[in-house]
Amino acid sequence: MGTTPRVRAPELRGRQWLNTGGQNLTLQDFRGRCVLLDFWTFCCINCLHVLDELRPLEEKYADVLVVVGVHSPKFEHEKDPAALAAAVERYGVHHPVLDDPELDMWQQYAARAWPTLAVIDPEGYVVATMAGEGHAEGLARLVDELVATHEAKGTLHRGDGPYVPPVEPETTLRFPGKAVPLDGGNLLVSDSARHSLVELAPDGETLVRRIGSGDRGRADGPAGAAAFSEPQGLCRLPEHVAEVAGYDLVVADTVNHLLRGVKLGTGEVLTVAGTGRQWRSTVDDHAHDALSVDLSSPWDLAWYDDKMIVAMAGIHQLWWFDPIRRTAGMYAGTTVEALRDGPLAEAWLAQPSGLSVSTDGARLWIADSETSAVRYVENGVLGTAVGQGLFDFGHVDGPADRALLQHPLGVCALPDGSVLVADTYNGAVRRFDPGSGQVSTVADGLAEPSDVVLTADGGVLVVESAAHRLTRLAPGALSAAGASTVDGPRHRTERRPTDVAPGEVTLDIVFTPAPGQKLDETYGPSTRLVVSASPPELLLDGAGTGNELSRRLVVNDAVAGGVLQVTAQAATCDADVEHAACHLTRQDWGVPVRVVQGATARLPLVLRGLDT
Repeated sequence: MGTTPRVRAPELRGRQWLNTGGQNLTLQDFRGRCVLLDFWTFCCINCLHVLDELRPLEEKYADVLVVVGVHSPKFEHEKDPAALAAAVERYGVHHPVLDDPELDMWQQYAARAWPTLAVIDPEGYVVATMAGEGHAEGLARLVDELVATHEAKGTLHRGDGPYVPPVEPETTLRFPGKAVPLDGGNLLVSDSARHSLVELAPDGETLVRRIGSGDRGRADGPAGAAAFSEPQGLCRLPEHVAEVAGYDLVVADTVNHLLRGVKLGTGEVLTVAGTGRQWRSTVDDHAHDALSVDLSSPWDLAWYDDKMIVAMAGIHQLWWFDPIRRTAGMYAGTTVEALRDGPLAEAWLAQPSGLSVSTDGARLWIADSETSAVRYVENGVLGTAVGQGLFDFGHVDGPADRALLQHPLGVCALPDGSVLVADTYNGAVRRFDPGSGQVSTVADGLAEPSDVVLTADGGVLVVESAAHRLTRLAPGALSAAGASTVDGPRHRTERRPTDVAPGEVTLDIVFTPAPGQKLDETYGPSTRLVVSASPPELLLDGAGTGNELSRRLVVNDAVAGGVLQVTAQAATCDADVEHAACHLTRQDWGVPVRVVQGATARLPLVLRGLDT
């Protein structure tokens, strides 16, 4: 690739900069350093994974590497500058962030997927582009090479970065995620940005105790010494199960990729599932020892079908966990990120983030956040109650087949068979009534509600995450008279479509192993490519799964356009070293395409491209 012309990095321009103390930055401010641009959007679980992958790199290369987050939003709510500032604090982003609300920088740097990374060398040239997760090891090798090259040339200038931390206000809770009622009326809340659990009195405000040190980490032990990393879902075990398991409650310890058990009497914390490594494997239907299996951003939990169901947001699936047998495995979904109903093993989900079980135990409700959908499991089948797909969202009430939500994170089943929805990016609580098939708005004007909880006295509490509090709904809010009908805006994510020719089109996934790595076939084929289309008739041929990173597609000239759903992964290992480490790079693309006569017959997507 070294024969291609060097590409000068486009100048960084946006609406505002965050984490710089009010200073606007330009590429000239970074000259002499390596720069890593992280194109992200705060709804995207893959983007959140990358934030965590980058933390060790930022620390190791603090004097030579500047990470800049370029926030290029998917949802309408993510364009709100206040919401972005809150997300930067919520997820512990400790580097400058450029607000790119109209995706101008996204287009300048030819990004096609969230997340996309671009590396700029100390002289201001783009030397690498990569999409998806799993690039930390390759980035470290690339930075090492750039440092050596530019130190020798005299073009590397070490020094402190431009990050200026914002002031954090004093509040009891900081971006709480989920809540669960305790015996006696107290409430347990996952205090996500403070990496702990908080027990509150029945008023939802008075602090009773804190479980966890409050510092990001991973440690079992007594309440004051235990450590979590952005915990979310909480679920109490049935009493007879808790007696055998030896703990009372399970926590989705999201960023640690673990399930943790809590003994409510003492506050002691123990790890009950997960290795702490993020899942990067292949789909199987086997039961695994719970402590030996990798998980991926567990976000919520519910006791259903005599087992703990886990909303595995990081890989767009539901998993199960058996606290008595101490085993875990996959329950629903294929890891493809999209909306498709059907038998559990064949259905598609998109970042499931909220779970609740109907009073009769027959139905498991799901907040499927990236499709802005409310979905459910019943009789071994996944169905959709409200929601259109990955790119359609809004605030529209009425018949469920027309109603729209915007990135909901929580659901709460009510005794009458209906379900409340924490419609997070609309700042609302919505209600879906299966009897009438109608969606209504119960409350609005809320700050990123992330969970809804039914208390023992029949009250409804909302975890108002971005307001750092619990809010009680008015008693009449759930009555028909208390609900309102909103016919708000309909939105569709408008990314510039790629024009492709009808007939034969070659899909090429560009992947170059990082310096010092090679493709690894120790455990089978080193690459995997999965292709599907929405609508399915967009592709006459080429859908399905294979091991080559190039695929012949046949595009239907009778279809005007749609979305190509592409998942690619590549396994690499360190070359020519003893005890070589292995790495897996993976990305999902949803590529909007328009079918145009005479357009390109090749569609390249960069999983990792290097020009060093």
